[in-house]
Amino acid sequence: MIGRLTGHLVEKQPPHVLLDVAGVAYELDVPMSTFYVLPHLGESCVLYTHLAIREDAHQLYGFATRQERDTFRELIKVSGIGPKIGLAILSGMNSDEFAQALASEDAIRLSKIPGIGKKTAERLILELRGKLGKLVSAGPLFAASEGSKGGEPIRDDILQALQALGYNEKEATAAMKTLPADCDVSSGIRQALKALAR
Repeated sequence: MIGRLTGHLVEKQPPHVLLDVAGVAYELDVPMSTFYVLPHLGESCVLYTHLAIREDAHQLYGFATRQERDTFRELIKVSGIGPKIGLAILSGMNSDEFAQALASEDAIRLSKIPGIGKKTAERLILELRGKLGKLVSAGPLFAASEGSKGGEPIRDDILQALQALGYNEKEATAAMKTLPADCDVSSGIRQALKALAR
């Protein structure tokens, strides 16, 4: 099992990243909560990982903190929640916010995440309430990045990330209209997700 990777960040294409570890590049899917705090390209990066092995694929998922990874692992144990929805949940809110939503039984907030309907939100609350309290909050293993500035490529990346999270083009485009012109990818995704959660 691959538990953690330390290397240099080669590519950031939300929600995918490429991490060069001693000449071997690992492709990982990360939630937006991790993507927001990734360092600049070429800088050192440490990610906690979860390896999912299926008959047709081996998929590696990366997380900024052990808490995020542990939350993801609890999520995918719930019936009907696969890795894609697990990433969508951790992209819509961080692990602390998710634990708070469970503790307050906030099914409405959970059901605003793509792929989570009312019944699934209620199942998450029923099956995970109390299980996430033991997870200790910890900061990321690297400093937050400001991201690159400027123009259409940034907006294309934001749109692509929102669609990868399950929002349709109409929803994603509407949310992007609320963004300031000079935002970077990380803050743009974060602000768009807040607009979509309203």
